[in-house]
Amino acid sequence: MSAYRKHWAMIVVLLAVAGCAVQWGSPDSDSTAPARGGGSARDVVTPALRDVERFWTATYPKLADGKAFKPVKGGYHPYTRRKLPPPCGSERPEYQPNAFYCPSGDFIAWDAQTLIPQLQAQYGDLLVGVVMAHEYGHAIQARLGQTEQPTVVLEQQADCFAGAWLADALAGRSTAFTGVTPEQLDNTVAGLLVLRDQPGTSAANPQAHGNAFDRIRALQDGVEEGAQLCATYRADNVPVTEVPFQTREDAANGGDLPYAQAVNALSQDAQDYWSKAYPKLAGQPWATLRVEPFSAGSPPVCDRPDASAGGAAFYCKDGDFAAFDNARLAPALYENIGDNAVGMLLGDLFARAAQSRRGADTQNRAGQLAVDCLAGSWTSSQLSRTPGEGITLSPGDLDEAVAALLAFGRAGGDSATSAFDRIGAYRDGVIKGLDGCSA
Repeated sequence: MSAYRKHWAMIVVLLAVAGCAVQWGSPDSDSTAPARGGGSARDVVTPALRDVERFWTATYPKLADGKAFKPVKGGYHPYTRRKLPPPCGSERPEYQPNAFYCPSGDFIAWDAQTLIPQLQAQYGDLLVGVVMAHEYGHAIQARLGQTEQPTVVLEQQADCFAGAWLADALAGRSTAFTGVTPEQLDNTVAGLLVLRDQPGTSAANPQAHGNAFDRIRALQDGVEEGAQLCATYRADNVPVTEVPFQTREDAANGGDLPYAQAVNALSQDAQDYWSKAYPKLAGQPWATLRVEPFSAGSPPVCDRPDASAGGAAFYCKDGDFAAFDNARLAPALYENIGDNAVGMLLGDLFARAAQSRRGADTQNRAGQLAVDCLAGSWTSSQLSRTPGEGITLSPGDLDEAVAALLAFGRAGGDSATSAFDRIGAYRDGVIKGLDGCSA
């Protein structure tokens, strides 16, 4: 991020997620950690692959003019350091903590020693299923003859195909995953957050898979719209937000402003945005929102706080002010995720104020999703600016917002509104702007 040139315990758990950045690489974790699922990773992969085949048996003919689906003919190959995967074309087999589809051999292989056990241990069985569905998505691309696109588009199309399978599981048709819960969805999103490109990766990079914002968007496309939409993915219609750093300075500091500067600049930027946006939203002028940072355990008095982030940040309707923990919460968000995690915190508070001031609810599911969308509309304005117009976003800032939302979602206490849903609402605001939140 550049300026003018550029429940608390649950949040701590999520903050650890944001430091990693790989593709289908290995998260930093002990592979002997107890699994979050119901059995060993090996016991999850086989049923997941069978279920993905069940899904494509029913779905593929709809995409291929009635042609029957043909499962991969080269088989499935778990591998370890001692037992390597089969050769793929001219590539010599080697051990990598990865999962992949080989088009020349028409097979799927995965690291059964490190990657899959760790993903299951950290994020649960469902993420393992999504990884397998993603790799099968590449097999579907080969069968449909849709392989002549940039890598980042092909990877996000595979994410979308995985989302279409996930929707089938959510609908109760899966033979491997029954009764998927909002917590399982959030764990899966957390896994996708680490299975992302390093911030600053160019979308033109031949190895680019996409940032977390784009990959989660693609997964949600599949969940919400189905495989028919995924099959239309092309370079000219897939919104890719992944960009390289523009200056050496931003690359050196990860695009982060110093903490105090970030808080001040973001607060002022939010005031400026809502002074223009609120009249369009509510038909009345925006009154400057008082923002009160406080020390941990010493929040300003508010009889009915509209809490975010587990109560460590809130909007107070009675006093018409916003407050946040400036000793623990916001510095931890900054240190563990980045400056735009603080931006997401402030964006949430300003959006709560806007929603409350216009007499709309923020407490129920619809109100929470409206808050997230309104926060995304502020991000949308930052993305569309030119240098000199205020805060502009740096590579990684959208992922930082997603990581913060994931943390807030788990802490929010509203079991009916998962972080998966909240990120979707935020994305609507980012992509469509304020108009996307009018409903």
